[in-house]
Amino acid sequence: MTHDDIAAQAAADFRSQFGRAADGVWSAPGRVNLIGEHTDYNEGFVLPFAIDRRTWAAVGLRDDNTARVTSTFSDDEVEIGLSTVGPEQLEGWSAYPLGIAWALGQNGVELAEQHGFDAHIASDVPVGAGLSSSAAIECAVAIALDERWQLGIDRPTLARVGQLAENEAVGAPTGIMDQSASLLGRRDSAVFLDCRSLRSEIVDLGFAAAGLAIVIIDTKVSHSHATGGYAARRASCEAGAAALGVESLRDVGVADLDRAREIMDDETFRRVRHVVTENARVLATVRTLRESGPLAIGEILDASHVSMRDDFEISVAELDLAVVAAREAGAIGARMTGGGFGGAAIALTPLALIDEVTARVGEAFAQAGYTAPEIFTVTPSDGAKREL
Repeated sequence: MTHDDIAAQAAADFRSQFGRAADGVWSAPGRVNLIGEHTDYNEGFVLPFAIDRRTWAAVGLRDDNTARVTSTFSDDEVEIGLSTVGPEQLEGWSAYPLGIAWALGQNGVELAEQHGFDAHIASDVPVGAGLSSSAAIECAVAIALDERWQLGIDRPTLARVGQLAENEAVGAPTGIMDQSASLLGRRDSAVFLDCRSLRSEIVDLGFAAAGLAIVIIDTKVSHSHATGGYAARRASCEAGAAALGVESLRDVGVADLDRAREIMDDETFRRVRHVVTENARVLATVRTLRESGPLAIGEILDASHVSMRDDFEISVAELDLAVVAAREAGAIGARMTGGGFGGAAIALTPLALIDEVTARVGEAFAQAGYTAPEIFTVTPSDGAKREL
């Protein structure tokens, strides 16, 4: 199905679920993080881009204060009163759309005075692949409610609303990168985001002009940020910052690493070293894209993966194999993307070698006895918008 088809189907499904027409259909994309992993919650730098895999929210206001949500990926219809909604009441997939309503309330919206809403969610963003399927739901619902409730909230603030929903309603201690990419993305470009000031710049990627594409290798090793590994890494970063006497690892430079090694245990030091050097790699990538173009960033992507594998220890064998096989087949750079412990790798690949990379990775997984990966290309795309 084309994206237009999915939007139309979401509207039709809304009508069949709720017995009336939706007020509209809004969509928001998943994202790929080109570089800058686990830097966002350390107030550092990230360089994500929105992708051409999206989530659609067909939404219609109600005459009462009730919210009801349905989706294509669950048979459940979840209903809740907006005036009493809270994180402790939310669980499962419905915590994403309903968490947005709660988070808007935390941002000053008087939920008891708002019309309730019905929402039906559809998506073609792979779940558990590190492509921010959760943020896509949050952002599609956020822009829908912002428009229908006539709130006039700017996109950076909506990103903070989405992050609050993810942190408190879902229970995943993520940073603000995913929602920012989904809301601010632009075709053929990445969002260079300073996660301290929340200032962002659009950076031209130039992939198409250089004959390159991003190949996604979904390892099918599922992850969840609501479980312990992600939270443990965040705690290590906070411990490292405290040991160095700084507010966050954003305030630590590469030149400070020798002192860091002397005052903390080896594991904490390696966590700190990853974040500090990853911030430097984001800045180097932006500079290289602007000065030399995308053909020159391969080694930086490779170095990022090594750091995540060895220092931050968030890779898994399948991700490592995907990266090695893609590089052997001609990708100019490859790395795992997302929070880690599964999910996807990305490979910056010449268009002429996409089939070779796809075949080589598939063969490598088969020889290793791993579940066959899903391999596809993504295109840097526009952010959240109204569709119908």
